[in-house]
Amino acid sequence: MDQDVQKFKELIDSSQKIVIIQADNPDGDSLGSSIALEQILGALGKDTYIYCAVNIPDYLKYLTGWSRVFNVLPSSYDLSIIVDTSSISLLNKLEGVELATLKTKPCVVLDHHDVENSIDFASLVINRPVVATGELIFNIANELNWELNLEASEVIATSILSDSLGLMSSATTASSIRVMADLVEAGVNLSAIDAKRRETYRKSPELTRYKGILLERIENFLDNQLAVIVIPWEEIEKYSPLYNPSMLVIEDMRLIENNKIAVALKVYADGKITGKLRANYGSPIANKIAEHFGGGGHKYASGFKTTDYISVDELKNELVKISSESLQNLETNENEAV
Repeated sequence: MDQDVQKFKELIDSSQKIVIIQADNPDGDSLGSSIALEQILGALGKDTYIYCAVNIPDYLKYLTGWSRVFNVLPSSYDLSIIVDTSSISLLNKLEGVELATLKTKPCVVLDHHDVENSIDFASLVINRPVVATGELIFNIANELNWELNLEASEVIATSILSDSLGLMSSATTASSIRVMADLVEAGVNLSAIDAKRRETYRKSPELTRYKGILLERIENFLDNQLAVIVIPWEEIEKYSPLYNPSMLVIEDMRLIENNKIAVALKVYADGKITGKLRANYGSPIANKIAEHFGGGGHKYASGFKTTDYISVDELKNELVKISSESLQNLETNENEAV
């Protein structure tokens, strides 16, 4: 048995109340992984509690179990498990007593991103080069002979489909597909999951009109290789309860002719700016650009948040510069490999 997996089992065995923590930007993988762990550990007789500092966005509410996520940590617990991030910057809403308490307890990080761990209080970090944290959890459960009920199997399948872009990302491996086959054999109905997901994509006339406004505001740079949309606080406040404004247009931005990377910038009332990055196949630079602004993630899907810029225009200028350098480095590396 893998030494880290053995240590993980020992930490689980010695704990009764376990908190499962997602980053401040929940997605299909983080939510699916959290619910899967809740189900797996619950079957072992553990008291589990899922935490996320922000409300689960509507487009993820097709996942069974989303309503069991809370945005306040319990006053007492034995162990925390942080899923789908190794970056402390993505947990910056954890502060004060909650963060202080977290640092006094054993903590496990389960992640699959190719970034250096910055959660310095973690007792154990298990980071594997798989397509999703859900795949990592499936592999650990298999190694430990932990039971996967149907709900756990469904949300693991959802997490893998989310981060692999429907098994079409460059990070998808034969092992990822074998895991999906095992889940289908266990009773997971992929078409039923997709039908529920598509229901969340239905939008009100108000949102459809707003999407049109966003599309008109897209800016293109570097011979259309970089597309940028800026979403101000007033629109975040108005539309986020209905749908994530970034997700309304970021895929359309990637479809612009010659586009290599799309970036959605959100500007908050306190001056904080967040960025969501999505790169097209063949341009694996999203994580490098995000890391420049203190974030991270996948080569094709990453994010960041920062308060280091006086204005969004200043950040945008830096974004164009770093994107240009990243694309040039990518081209140089490709030429040298020929």
